[in-house]
Amino acid sequence: MQALAERVGAWLVGATFEGYDPLGFTGLKTVEPPPEALVGASIVGVDRRAKYVTLHFDNGLRVMFHLSQAGRLDFETPPKRTRPKGSVVRWRFSDDRAVLLREFGTERKAGWWVLAPGDEGPVEKLGPEATSDEFAQWFRTADDGRRIHTILRDQRTVAGVGRGYADDILHRARLSPYASLKSLKLDERERMLAALQEVLAEGLDRERLRTGGLSQNKLGEHFTVHGKNGLPCPVCGHDLKRVSYESHEVVYCPTCQTGGKVLADRRLSRLVK
Repeated sequence: MQALAERVGAWLVGATFEGYDPLGFTGLKTVEPPPEALVGASIVGVDRRAKYVTLHFDNGLRVMFHLSQAGRLDFETPPKRTRPKGSVVRWRFSDDRAVLLREFGTERKAGWWVLAPGDEGPVEKLGPEATSDEFAQWFRTADDGRRIHTILRDQRTVAGVGRGYADDILHRARLSPYASLKSLKLDERERMLAALQEVLAEGLDRERLRTGGLSQNKLGEHFTVHGKNGLPCPVCGHDLKRVSYESHEVVYCPTCQTGGKVLADRRLSRLVK
């Protein structure tokens, strides 16, 4: 999302908001101020907080959006009149430009907010950024009994990691996703923090190679182990395993991360029975 915010900024800073086409009933998450209040205002900056991108306007208002798990962002010039599958909203700007927000997920959680000055919107309760000193200090000293994979996915504890990067970070750190934070020794905590910095930096470098919006799959092709259950581990060559949950899965290497132990997968156990 950091790389996307940079591309949106390069394309839209200085552009004037001319209107919008609401294409999805649940896309807009706010009522006041109305989107019409943006008409005639110009974008003065674009930044990111966690997985949210914010457009800052010269009248003090902001537009914040979140792509959820399967969102896409298309740059259009000139603006189109079509309504592609999964469309959420089309924002129209000066100089014949538009941005189309779409989502292909079944949960339809992609959305956008129009925020007044001082309104933090959905980022108000987020934890510190993953690469911040604040999170590193907390992680070094916390006596948290939750699993570290759970902690990395909890946006109120640490913002901006998500499921895929959590898998890759813990694989890089050679730590079990089921290990609790309070059970980790100091050197294991430092290993995890170093892996987090490395994996996120590498991911950002790859994402900065993209051009335009985000019309294609966001990250799947970039991951080292996430989503690659059954394939050889890139470090040891043994098959990667997974633990399946209702809404996500955890992928890991038993040889590199759990001392050869295959973690219990309740969904697999039911199939075996």
